[in-house]
Amino acid sequence: MMKHATIQRGFTLIEIMVVMVILGLLVAIVAPNIMGRSDQARVTVAKTQMSNIANALDLYRLDNSHYPSTQQGLEALVSKPGGSPEPRNWNPDGYLKSVPEDPWGRGYEYISPGSNGPYDLYSYGSDGQEGGDEDAADISVWDSEG
Repeated sequence: MMKHATIQRGFTLIEIMVVMVILGLLVAIVAPNIMGRSDQARVTVAKTQMSNIANALDLYRLDNSHYPSTQQGLEALVSKPGGSPEPRNWNPDGYLKSVPEDPWGRGYEYISPGSNGPYDLYSYGSDGQEGGDEDAADISVWDSEG
């Protein structure tokens, strides 16, 4: 009888190490690009949320002939506000289910200088302070339109 030689197939230690080095290089090249995109994604989320809030504010104005005052704030889109100007045709279902926080966990800033005039809706960005660059820059509802 002849003995058959068994051939073992597998990877050598050197082959595994070469693959690990290649994977390490790929992670080193790709990871910074992916990590930088999370900040960009948060800015995009903020712009989308502000656009949704702006639509709710426009519906509020259509029903009530004015925007909520600064004192009534964005909560006027969730529950019927008191104070002046009084919302005469406030939608009992509200205009938003809740007022979202910006992607950095802070409330959006809302200022309404006049009942029919333009309002301002903005986020201070990642740093939570006025001004800034890149993802720390202020984001206004007017930046996301047109």
